Amino acid sequence: MSTLNLTLLTDLYEMTMMQGYFKSNKQSTVIFDAFYRNNPSDGGYAICAGVEQVIDYIEHLHFDESDIAYLRSLGIFEEDFLEYLSNFKFSGDIYAIPDGSVIFPREPLIKVIAPIMEAQLIETAILNIMNHQCLIATKASRVCYAAEGDGVMEFGLRRAQGPDSGTYGARAAVIGGCKGTSNVLAGQLFDVPVLGTHAHSWIMSFPDEYTAFKTYARLYPSACTLLVDTYDTLKSGIPNAIRVFTEMRQEGIPLTHYGIRMDSGDLAYLSKEARKMLDEAGFTDAVISASNDLDEYLIQSLKSQGAAITSWGVGTHLITSKDCPAFGGVYKLAAIRSADGSFIPKIKLSENTEKVTNPGNKIIYRIYDNATNKIKADLICLDGEVFDEKQDMRLFDPNEPWKKTTLPGGSYHLKELLVKVIENGRRVYTSPSVLEIRDYCDREKETLWEENKRFVNPSQVHVDLSQKLYDMKQELLHQMSQ
Repeated sequence: MSTLNLTLLTDLYEMTMMQGYFKSNKQSTVIFDAFYRNNPSDGGYAICAGVEQVIDYIEHLHFDESDIAYLRSLGIFEEDFLEYLSNFKFSGDIYAIPDGSVIFPREPLIKVIAPIMEAQLIETAILNIMNHQCLIATKASRVCYAAEGDGVMEFGLRRAQGPDSGTYGARAAVIGGCKGTSNVLAGQLFDVPVLGTHAHSWIMSFPDEYTAFKTYARLYPSACTLLVDTYDTLKSGIPNAIRVFTEMRQEGIPLTHYGIRMDSGDLAYLSKEARKMLDEAGFTDAVISASNDLDEYLIQSLKSQGAAITSWGVGTHLITSKDCPAFGGVYKLAAIRSADGSFIPKIKLSENTEKVTNPGNKIIYRIYDNATNKIKADLICLDGEVFDEKQDMRLFDPNEPWKKTTLPGGSYHLKELLVKVIENGRRVYTSPSVLEIRDYCDREKETLWEENKRFVNPSQVHVDLSQKLYDMKQELLHQMSQ
């Protein structure tokens, strides 16, 4: 995966449009916005992830000889265009909201400013990368929220839709809040913790459960989590685990990271019984870990039932975002540069209001409440717009503009969200490590209100338009309706 040339990771129509632009001598610089329209799982927010992979993709974008030969074999591309591709290099600028940021619908996550052929080519790959990682990071954030501070481990590799999804999904899951992953390749590539216990097959390969536990404990005394549900959790598994822990303690072997894992049965009941048994034996600090097709809703339910679980292993539902398997990001033309260097705004119309695009060269301000440091709203503006935080700010709903609010001057502060990551085709942004991004994401989630985080009917953060952008959009809509 890491050495694969991804230049042809694109839809055919991107290539045919490129040739059309080439043959028509269309070389205008344009702006494309990548954004999404609805939060996954009907939630109140999403998490940005994948920007580092977009940068890496752009840095290595080129057509090698085998790519040109394949395109020639299709019989639809002319030689002068293929010659152009043989020397192709991305030369534009790209802005992005950094990985780990809280994001909301309709605001550009990625802004591409480049010659139209270049901007068109990279559409599919950008959406492929961002849609996947944003989706999994958001799912992980929801799962970790349900766990209420307990550790969550991602271990869905075997159920992921292929090696890329399993590996980059693990990256996104850690960004979203997971403490580690079972995926060893992800651990190597992204320098994140790799975690795991053992399978039922380990137990079954020994003459008895006690011998299996004892052998494992001897091998891994400082990471001894024993799977107790191979035969009978309460009558066999936990008693044998306690026997091994007792022997370790008697032999002076430190019990540091140790405990049990359950992968079946009534996890609420079994965990409470397990806690009693472990505590009575003097192992009050033993971890009780659980797995078995968990998601945020089941974890929340188990917590409400008083389950004594303190560590959660989440696989299939996390790595596939099973209840919401697609993020829905899109990539739309927003402006074309004119001969005088200014950008001519472009708008896409639709019968569906939510599909009408926001035109022009845009930036995004996040507005925070000074008293709480919570997000009040996001404001999409035209590039170059500035605001005085000492002055009152009036916000309005762009779809229902009679709904208005005024933020008193001095009660709020602003942060611009988009940062330049590619300039003239070259990286100008250094991504933090994945664990640093996770810490940043944790801080970002603290800026959400609790009402934004709930799973049922969450409060939505307003994404508003500045007056100038709103007026431009209305003028274009008026022109189009003539």
